Amino acid sequence: MRIDILTLFCDMCESVLSESIIGRARQSGKVEINCIDIRDYTKDKHRRVDDKPYGGGMGMIMQAQPIYDCFNALCDKLGERPHLIYMTPQGKTLTQQRVKELAKLDNIAILCGHYEGIDERVIEELQPEEISIGDYVLTGGELPALILADSISRMLDGVLSNSECFEEESHFSSLLEYPQYTHPAIWNGREVPDVLLSGHHENVDKWRREQALIRTKERRPDMLEKAELSKKDEDFLKLLDENRL
Repeated sequence: MRIDILTLFCDMCESVLSESIIGRARQSGKVEINCIDIRDYTKDKHRRVDDKPYGGGMGMIMQAQPIYDCFNALCDKLGERPHLIYMTPQGKTLTQQRVKELAKLDNIAILCGHYEGIDERVIEELQPEEISIGDYVLTGGELPALILADSISRMLDGVLSNSECFEEESHFSSLLEYPQYTHPAIWNGREVPDVLLSGHHENVDKWRREQALIRTKERRPDMLEKAELSKKDEDFLKLLDENRL
């Protein structure tokens, strides 16, 4: 997969993408992630890419032309139009399901806004998918773009050591993840559950599934509506409702 991030702050993005699991995945060719400087496509001799908003108001607006030319140059280079995503608080909230869908694509371009936003006309012209990472506002789209790139990349073959690394995590199967423990077995008087020390894999799996159901019911009951539940799961949840567990 190839991911191109269209941004005003390439160094900021590179500093994150060059580290840890994603950095190693880039080095080994498991994923290609490039940062493209929108300023390289401005026609202003001072490399300006923003201006005051028509109608007045605070802040500056990113101009349409540099963004449009930047994206078209990428299309020309690839010989095709990558799936364009604009990170904005006005977009649909990112979900693990959408991440799984995006991970199946070959080429994705992520547009990062900044300042007070971007000229609406370039949005109308390019028709990007608009994605939000939550109901709050940041100073720019770079951090949301990095979150999206990370969440997609880790789903690709070979990026994580095993698919189980993400298949049992929160949200992957519409359930929150079960509690996790490591050494020592007793810390500050708190003991690891006996079942995890038993070596009985079937019992461990049963405990983990039940804990995931309990945690999801307590913290995110809305997710249970989308979860794929077995008859055993449904019976267990029914017992929880009846306060028998």
